[in-house]
Amino acid sequence: MILDTLHRAGRYDALHPLFSRAFTALTREDLASLPEGRHTVCGDDCTLVISREGGKGKERAVLESHRRFIDVQMVLSGSDLIGWRPAAECRTVVRAYDAGRDVALYGDAPLVWCAVAGPLFTVFFPEDAHAPLGGEGPLLKAVMKIRV
Repeated sequence: MILDTLHRAGRYDALHPLFSRAFTALTREDLASLPEGRHTVCGDDCTLVISREGGKGKERAVLESHRRFIDVQMVLSGSDLIGWRPAAECRTVVRAYDAGRDVALYGDAPLVWCAVAGPLFTVFFPEDAHAPLGGEGPLLKAVMKIRV
């Protein structure tokens, strides 16, 4: 997991060939005005998902992990509270890995909670189980889905 500010995102470009394009997409001036849903950045290998939804609170936020995609999450409006735990330490499987949706869900509790609001971003690799939407109130988020 990475938690950092967007103006320092360039230091992570060497970790993946599409990180530079993903972080450039997150600096678009019109990002907050894009419609909800999936937007292509680099074919199916790098997409941007805009979502407008409310936080669920820590008690209802569920740990999830992905195998084929890295999540880069950034809050555009509001504040999120995101839980984290190593996926290898998750013992309570709520929903087994679904390859079509690239997600597994867990009933374990996060080890750490991070408050995330702009200009902060998080990066969750396949080994990082994460529980987004742990905050409360309305959220506008941008999530980059980057193929591993």
